[in-house]
Amino acid sequence: MPGAGLNGTLGTFAGKTFLDRCLTYMSTQLEIRETQGAEVEPSPSGPAVTISYQAGSGAHDIAIRLADLLSARAQPKSVPWTVFDRQLVEKALADHNMSQSLAKFIPEDRQSALRQAMDTMFGVIPSAWDMVPIIAETVLNLADAGHVILVGRGANFITTTRPNVFHVRLMGSLQRRIQRVQEREQLTLEMATKSVTEEDRARGRYVKTHFGQGIEDELFYHLVINTDRVSLDVAAGLISDGARRCFPGIFP
Repeated sequence: MPGAGLNGTLGTFAGKTFLDRCLTYMSTQLEIRETQGAEVEPSPSGPAVTISYQAGSGAHDIAIRLADLLSARAQPKSVPWTVFDRQLVEKALADHNMSQSLAKFIPEDRQSALRQAMDTMFGVIPSAWDMVPIIAETVLNLADAGHVILVGRGANFITTTRPNVFHVRLMGSLQRRIQRVQEREQLTLEMATKSVTEEDRARGRYVKTHFGQGIEDELFYHLVINTDRVSLDVAAGLISDGARRCFPGIFP
């Protein structure tokens, strides 16, 4: 199964590591901006998707399938759809010092958009905000550039005011999610149960700490999918079709 056994930057996607694809995407965006020049009016934001998920609900496999679907519908020579998760963003920034390069091409009136979004959404900047600004700014920059699927770690909250982003939540029964993780990672039932429950708790704490919201609140998403009920391929198709219907003219 594509993406099975994915673990951070060790996963592969169409023959490339996820990190390779992320770096290719970032480099392409930099080249586009350098070609346009600083005086050129920035292009409108491209389409983007955020995927929030319960552990073991198939998020990374669905993201891969979704990227393939959206890329197949995209215009020739357009920037390929690329999947980013928090670990990949962190590694790309740390190893290749790209955050400042990307930010250089964001107009000044948009550089503060993230803090404005947080202030509009929550009334105050979260108390632990200083711990995550680089990742959060990069997520916003990637969403503005477009053609990205941002998996997990509060990306839907970071981009909540962006008019080009489709937000998805994946869920499933605890039993089925444990079974999926057990099969994918070759774990014992006890180990898989611990992995799923601890990851769910950690993700909920992260969102509550940094954004003051409950990750399970369905009002923050355009689409919520129960992956007990549909296959991963069908889930990717539902996201693709839903995004096109919600944002006609933006999504391919």
